[in-house]
Amino acid sequence: MKKIVYGLFFGDSITYGEYDGVFGGWVDILKRYALQKFHEGNGDELILFNLGIGGETTEGLLKRMPVELAARNSADGNLVFISYGANDLAIKDGVYSVEPDKFKENIKIAVQHAKQFSKDIYLVSILPIAQKIDGIVVGSGKLRTNEEVIVYNQILKDIAVENSLSYIDFYNAVLDDKEILLSADGVHPNEKGYGIMAEIAIPIIEKYL
Repeated sequence: MKKIVYGLFFGDSITYGEYDGVFGGWVDILKRYALQKFHEGNGDELILFNLGIGGETTEGLLKRMPVELAARNSADGNLVFISYGANDLAIKDGVYSVEPDKFKENIKIAVQHAKQFSKDIYLVSILPIAQKIDGIVVGSGKLRTNEEVIVYNQILKDIAVENSLSYIDFYNAVLDDKEILLSADGVHPNEKGYGIMAEIAIPIIEKYL
């Protein structure tokens, strides 16, 4: 009997696919790939939901996550992707959007929410930022550093290990070529960057197709 599995991608503008006018971002590439596989008649169907919201932090995630999970709950199983940190670690007027300890607490709570609906939970790394904005206050008044990216990614890695979850390491995949894989703002990937992210993620979703 055919199974229908849902994949829920929680995240910010990088999950949403901002700055990619060609492919719509890495999650939308995965959506098209899963749909193509289904139309090829490979049996089970994997329906992916892009639940990325631009500018969102883990504080916003916790407000909506229980409702989003309940609204998209397949009896055949769910995959949950949690992709946060780029906004949490931003500093404005000397204050973190979400401090590291609070970020850790929020991710742990999000994982507990996800565990009520899924055994397949993925924590997604934060991308490096371009050198030109590392430690620089940008037009929005926000400051980000690659040093903080490493700190917040370590929190994600530790939680993944503690909970036996998978950790998707986009950070190292982009790091060496970040200056050509990030868009002009130095934070979001460009089409090539999103493409590399999708290439890494396709084998993950293929297990469910």
